[in-house]
Amino acid sequence: MPHIKLDPIDRRILAELQADGRMTNVELSQRVGISAPPCLRRVRALEDMGLLTGYHATVNARALGFEVQVFAMVGLHSQAEKDLAAFEAQARTWPFVRECHMLNGEIDFILKCVAPDLSSFQSFLTEHLTSAPNVAAVRTSLVIRCAKDEPGVPFDILEARAEAED
Repeated sequence: MPHIKLDPIDRRILAELQADGRMTNVELSQRVGISAPPCLRRVRALEDMGLLTGYHATVNARALGFEVQVFAMVGLHSQAEKDLAAFEAQARTWPFVRECHMLNGEIDFILKCVAPDLSSFQSFLTEHLTSAPNVAAVRTSLVIRCAKDEPGVPFDILEARAEAED
């Protein structure tokens, strides 16, 4: 995606919505210092540009009984585009897989997985992931604890870069 030049108000709108996507348009407009109608127009324009792609709640997986989080590093036999696309399509069907990223280097994909318990993850691993077509190897790492989980982008760096360009 090409670099899109945003003004300070648009950057502030994005930062505020990233921090709290549930706020009303009136509250957002007050936080960014413009009236509600132009604020809503800007939000819709940011959505149309593909800079706002959704609004999500952060759910406490452990409180809901998903005690296990695992990163699975997957190597494929073939990296032909059709084989990569087929693996990605398969990964999208697996409920335990919450994220799937293609990587450059020794590992072809890294999957972020959640499961209620270790035996459930082991069943997914042996019955689905390692037996999937084109999968050559899978290495897993069980998450012990999370020290930082900040989705999105660091808007202070974006702001500093924009100021340097002006």
